[in-house]
Amino acid sequence: MTPAVYSAAMSEEPSVATPATDPYALAQEAGRAVLDRFGVGRVDAWFVLGSGWSAAAEDLGEPVGRCPLGDLPGFSAPAVRGHGGELVVLRNDRGTVIAVSTGRTHFYEGRGVAPVVHGVRTAAAAGARTLLLTNGCGGLNRAWPPGTTVLLRDHLNLTGATPLVGPTFIDMSEAYAGRLRELARSVDPGLPEGVYAQFHGPQFETPAEVQMAGRLGADLVGMSTALETIAAREAGLDVLAISLVTNLAAGVSATHLSHQEVLDAGVEAAPRLRTLLAGIAAAL
Repeated sequence: MTPAVYSAAMSEEPSVATPATDPYALAQEAGRAVLDRFGVGRVDAWFVLGSGWSAAAEDLGEPVGRCPLGDLPGFSAPAVRGHGGELVVLRNDRGTVIAVSTGRTHFYEGRGVAPVVHGVRTAAAAGARTLLLTNGCGGLNRAWPPGTTVLLRDHLNLTGATPLVGPTFIDMSEAYAGRLRELARSVDPGLPEGVYAQFHGPQFETPAEVQMAGRLGADLVGMSTALETIAAREAGLDVLAISLVTNLAAGVSATHLSHQEVLDAGVEAAPRLRTLLAGIAAAL
């Protein structure tokens, strides 16, 4: 489903639907608010910067403007320490308009699936065709120490939830666009690829859960990204997702886990993350 069809489908919702009751209508309202607030005709690409990534928002283009996420319809201030909580709009040298969300709503916050994917649907409503998702995660592969950045080639949705309702049969054969992974490797040829498993959270995974995920094919474990990717594919967005390994997962690491590890790994990796995202943004 292309973004144009997606927008049309939303406009065909029953007339009684309102932003207060319909998540698609709310996303349309939020998309219009973004365009009006920043005075742009459309957003071309939307970046979501997860734990450890917020400092990488710099150097992506010339600033157009910024605002707190909570000022936009349907958005809330991030609940997680280390997320910036802003929407920053930039324009690169090619004229591409990029919106950067330095925060996201997580499923474990208990607000339901629709708020988790609201940013993705807003991106589509604002005209975006490309979505870049980032996250901080636990790694199962000892060859990828903390600080390693990994392209996602696939995911396991272990949350038991989906943003889709009814007979919405979305093809997930290539959830993460091959052409965008190639673009990322043109910036950093050494980027490995892996499979990400999203758990519900907020507790970190147990060693047994990590072992299970590994046997199912996961290389990485975390608490975001998969649900957003499903909504993005419904909206017709091409998705690129990049994980920052912030710690070895439980049972792989010899030490106990903490959120501070996530923040520390992000600070240490910030220069490399900025270079990677700047290179990707420049090519869009």
